[in-house]
Amino acid sequence: MATKFADIGKGSRDLLGDDYTTKTSLKCKKNAGPVAVTIETERGDTGALSSKIGTKFSYAKFNVDKAQATASGGRVLETSMMVAPGVKLSFKANKGADLGIDYKSGNFCATGKFDAANMSKLSSSACIALPSGVIAGGDATYSLGEKAGLSGLNLGASYSHGQLSA
Repeated sequence: MATKFADIGKGSRDLLGDDYTTKTSLKCKKNAGPVAVTIETERGDTGALSSKIGTKFSYAKFNVDKAQATASGGRVLETSMMVAPGVKLSFKANKGADLGIDYKSGNFCATGKFDAANMSKLSSSACIALPSGVIAGGDATYSLGEKAGLSGLNLGASYSHGQLSA
């Protein structure tokens, strides 16, 4: 199965990094016709409650994956559209704005992301899952502007067989 390079170590990261003792959250989902509305409330370190309200919906091939507003005035918008089999274009806006493209075919996955807000970087990744249980991939980041050039390069691999994962 195709996996994004960023998700190679997700299972281990989640197991070791989740806060199982102090994080308290409440999530409520309600469908209103074709639109789902979600209200999330979390308790912070000081005990204060923080809420967000969001929605997601689809129209034709265009998806609003997340439209969210927070109590502090923050806004999040994530949209996507399948333009061809296995090819998805996306736009994500929070504190910045990113244009993305994802390609999946069989056991291969490739992604690309452009920082549209600051016009500062272009990132891409590719990952392949081999029948032997090995997943291998890499990512690269190219900075734009005054300090133009390759600013990051990572390679990685994981192996899983039954209960064993490394």
